[in-house]
Amino acid sequence: MFRKMRRFKQEITREECISVLKTQKRAVLSVIGDNGYPYGVPINFYYNESDGNIYFHCAMEGHKLDAIRNCDKVCLTVYTGGERRGDWSYHVISVVVFGKAFEVTDTEFIKTTVKKFAMKYYPPDAEAEVDGDILKNMPRMKFIGIKIQHITGKKVHEK
Repeated sequence: MFRKMRRFKQEITREECISVLKTQKRAVLSVIGDNGYPYGVPINFYYNESDGNIYFHCAMEGHKLDAIRNCDKVCLTVYTGGERRGDWSYHVISVVVFGKAFEVTDTEFIKTTVKKFAMKYYPPDAEAEVDGDILKNMPRMKFIGIKIQHITGKKVHEK
């Protein structure tokens, strides 16, 4: 159903892919948007180790949410900032996730998962601020999950 990676010598393991999902903070979510056009949008996200899903939040309405409601198939691309090793070129790891998006409605699950999500981005000593922001913003957001169906990753030396 999904293609094998063409540059298989650069492929990384599933465990390495998961490590990138756990440590990186930004991704590009791609959906099938209006009139069949692809729509890619940068998002913050959280990989939940306990259920193996990826989560993000969005507004109660908008292009992204409409697209997901029309077609639940999504693609999420995450990549490291890269590192230089001795010369001018970068070594980068990228991960591509194919999955199906779904709206999360369980309020208790949302509260606990949003807090873990937020703590990925806030400083460790900002837990009280996170709790306040969750109370203030939860009524104005949708929480979306992505059930991973296929994941690949690769190491690239950009030279």
